[in-house]
Amino acid sequence: MAAYILKRLLLMIPTLLGALTITFVVMQFVPGGPVEQILAEAQAGSSAGGEGYRAGKDLDKKQIEELKKLYGFDKPAHVRYWEMLGNFARFDLGRSFMHNKDVWSLIKEKLPVSISLGLWSFLLAYLVSVPLGIAKAVREGSRFDTVTTLLVLVGYAIPGFVLGILLIVLFAGGSFYDWFPLRGLTSDNWEQLAWPARIADYFWHLALPLTCLTIGAFAVTTMLTKNTFVEEIRKQYVLVARAKGLSQQRVLYKHIFRNALIPLVTGFPAAFVHAFFAGSVLIETLFSLDGLGLLGYEAVIRRDYPVVLGSLYLFTLIGLAVKLVSDLLYRVVDPRVQFGSVAK
Repeated sequence: MAAYILKRLLLMIPTLLGALTITFVVMQFVPGGPVEQILAEAQAGSSAGGEGYRAGKDLDKKQIEELKKLYGFDKPAHVRYWEMLGNFARFDLGRSFMHNKDVWSLIKEKLPVSISLGLWSFLLAYLVSVPLGIAKAVREGSRFDTVTTLLVLVGYAIPGFVLGILLIVLFAGGSFYDWFPLRGLTSDNWEQLAWPARIADYFWHLALPLTCLTIGAFAVTTMLTKNTFVEEIRKQYVLVARAKGLSQQRVLYKHIFRNALIPLVTGFPAAFVHAFFAGSVLIETLFSLDGLGLLGYEAVIRRDYPVVLGSLYLFTLIGLAVKLVSDLLYRVVDPRVQFGSVAK
């Protein structure tokens, strides 16, 4: 086990280097860097008056070189690449061009929104989908199975942002009702509220975004749970247990449950990280939630390279670690699994 973990940890290094190198190389050929954007904005100032236009025209080579030095582009690409790797080895993610803040500080500021969306959407998806999938497996072929399959597949087919627009129009002051807020994670007077009111206000703001994020996740987890349980129900050991006179509940929860949950339990870490970091940019934009998804999108658009590379480094590292944890959970759930065993 120790040798397997060490091997996996060592394999993370080339994976990280590959992701960072490809992204760094691509960014060298993408037009519209931060210096070019500043020059374009200065020249576009003509719409505000002649001074703005002259400011854009009067930028000489010396000023342009100062801008390049400010953003670190006065150095060759290979020098900047090795400096980036050295900083990342010390977990120094750099400083944002656009926000003039440390990337670590920016990520910490956006974390509450991403944690709220990711954690609650993950819990809702599993707390609803797993029991529903078990019920569908036990009642396979019944009307309940058919109707619930239709409902979850319809929910899966509706894009989250389309559902978000519909919910805003219907329930957030669009054209019909004004039941839910449209902006932020909490109200402006949240700190003045009592704790029960704070909790209610928090979930009141999350109701519509969570609905959009989880409605599509129900189908995947529900159908995976159902198919896994149906496969286990048809195995020989289940028939033997029933032949011994065991009740349906005892067979289901003592014999089937553990084996059927192996793919679900081992997928928990990956599903959580996906829900945590892959929050929809469109959902965050629709509901004015300033999270990591929106931060990454704005960084790509504004060519904020430290945020792009720093976020990529951190999320890739977390993703690789979570993948390792998922594999190790196989051993926890099923002790028969042996890593790195070689037949002699």
